Amino acid sequence: MIKMGKQIAKHKFLILLIGFLLLIPSLIGTVTTKVNYDLLSYLPDTLETVKGQDILVDEYGMGAFSMVVVENMELKDVQKLEKKFEAVDHVKDVLWYDDIADLNLPIQMIPKNLREAFFKGDATMMIVLFDNTTSSDESMNAVAEMRKLANKQCFISGMSGVVNDIKDVALDELPIYVVIAAVLSFLVLEFTTESFLVPVFFLLSIGIAILYNLGSNVFLGQVSYITKALTAVLQLGVTMDYSIFLLNSYEEYKEKYSEDKNRAMGHAIASTFKAVVGSSVTTVAGFAALCFMTFALGRDLGIVMAKGVIIGVVCCVTILPSLILAFDKQIEKTKHRPLIKSVDGASNFIIKNHWIWLLVFLVMLLPAIHGNNNTKIYYDIAKSMPSTLPSNVATDKLKEDFDMSTMHMIMMDSNMDSKDKRDMLDAIDNVKGVKWTISMNSLVGATVPESMIPKDIKSMLQSGDHELAFICSEYESATPQVNKQIAKINKITKSYDKTSMVIGEAPLMKDLEDVTNIDIQNVNVASIAAIFIIILIIFKSISLPVILVSIIEFAIAVNMAVPYYQGVSLPFVASIVIGTIQLGATVDYAIVYTSRYLKERRNGKNKLEAISIAHKSNMLSIITSALSLFAATYGVACYSQVDMIGSICTLLARGAIISMIVVLTLLPTMFLIFDKVICKTTGGMKHIDN
Repeated sequence: MIKMGKQIAKHKFLILLIGFLLLIPSLIGTVTTKVNYDLLSYLPDTLETVKGQDILVDEYGMGAFSMVVVENMELKDVQKLEKKFEAVDHVKDVLWYDDIADLNLPIQMIPKNLREAFFKGDATMMIVLFDNTTSSDESMNAVAEMRKLANKQCFISGMSGVVNDIKDVALDELPIYVVIAAVLSFLVLEFTTESFLVPVFFLLSIGIAILYNLGSNVFLGQVSYITKALTAVLQLGVTMDYSIFLLNSYEEYKEKYSEDKNRAMGHAIASTFKAVVGSSVTTVAGFAALCFMTFALGRDLGIVMAKGVIIGVVCCVTILPSLILAFDKQIEKTKHRPLIKSVDGASNFIIKNHWIWLLVFLVMLLPAIHGNNNTKIYYDIAKSMPSTLPSNVATDKLKEDFDMSTMHMIMMDSNMDSKDKRDMLDAIDNVKGVKWTISMNSLVGATVPESMIPKDIKSMLQSGDHELAFICSEYESATPQVNKQIAKINKITKSYDKTSMVIGEAPLMKDLEDVTNIDIQNVNVASIAAIFIIILIIFKSISLPVILVSIIEFAIAVNMAVPYYQGVSLPFVASIVIGTIQLGATVDYAIVYTSRYLKERRNGKNKLEAISIAHKSNMLSIITSALSLFAATYGVACYSQVDMIGSICTLLARGAIISMIVVLTLLPTMFLIFDKVICKTTGGMKHIDN
């Protein structure tokens, strides 16, 4: 590796030229990679709700719908608006009052369930059907066009509207995330490094790695908006310590080989690669564990971030050393006194008072576990967005004007007996929280012959094999009430037609909750097992994986307990990914410290000396690394309007600081207590007896 390091140092300008040329395809790949804004599309294809959505598209040419509330508007003007909506590209059909009765017919003369469905006071509602899926560009463009046609009296709700709003907010905020993370990380580095110019090259090197990562996503076809939003921020925070390690190593070797900077850098690259590969493997394993999720968003985020860490390591030993060597003179000229010159006093205090940290740990353990296990989680994707967005305002209007929050669809066999259909829908009408049902029978009447049913209504509700019915629910999506309601409706429909399906936004949300509840357990077990095995292999020890994983898991429990005691609910995505990301990203702090402790013990130092030397030599780098991750994520957490992103960043920022504190206080305490056990259970240390 030293020979390769010397070759990299020798050909620094060629490497920089190639590195900057590779930015061209990376930028093209970044721009052309499709971004998916619909989290529900990551549900497994095997779910009945997902299969039902596919049938809607294949048989009905319909994949999504919106409920549109119109207030204080003359019926003839509402009809004109309906016609305008029908003319919008990718609007398949609009279901409204005039599909079942002439406008001249008094509203009081139509059946009660239809009257309640379409009218309430001065408000009326229409159902707009789209010819493509919820998150397709076609459906979102149709919603955007409808909003242009509508006035202030018109409110467009539905999942396509939510996804469209997510897209608009994310596109506005994504560039700001990168700027905030870069600026705050730059400030941290300015205070903790010894040159004003070094942070510029750190950020430039990591920025290049981020662009390579984003550009290579083109081979995945698409990435979620959460993955795209977090990639730059996480990659910046997680890989910063690799750059710090390279610079520190270069400074050491530069003193030894003062006459030959290329040689010094060659040795620094070799040293850095060995050290960084060991620590980066745990980070990659943490992200890779997300691939065990049934909910495919985990695989999306896991692959991109694992790839980003690997690319970050490669750039750290190629691009960064080339930049440092190319601008070595300028770096020397801009050197300054670091803000924190020595940590010896703080280190001595921590180790001398180790019993205090043990006491704090014992006091906090049960409250941390209790809070971690009882933190509230929400699954309503719309709730993660500001309440002032058009889709959320429209949902509030639905609740206010029609006392409804969501709509389900029943997909049944079109050959089902008419009496069974009627009995089934009557039973559903009696389910708690169901406002009304709309079916073929309710629109045209049970006695109307099939040949006399209007074509537009028939094509809207009936295909060759299936027939649809709409169910209005007063319960909000992703609540225990609606989940219980869906289960009851599903039981009723299955009793009449075993092939029937209950589909729509709320059923998908229910499946999302069921799937991710299992994923949380699987992902945590996978990440702990993977990192346990990696630490076992690195240190050839049985006891050290238990100690290191346990203290980081304690830090994660403390972090996850904070929202519980704050009375804050977390979005489901945050609760799934935070454990694996915090474990993978911050266990490095413990590994670096442990490596030096073992080295000093093998060199003959007693346990107190070894622990103290390891603590003093690594304390500043651990602080710098944690502060970098904190800075990269905390600013984004404060700025983001998307709670899915803001909550993850808040947890990561707080988790970095908690992990840092735990490693710097509790880990040396564990080494003091279990030193004898560590020596007996670690390869190459059984001879140590003092």
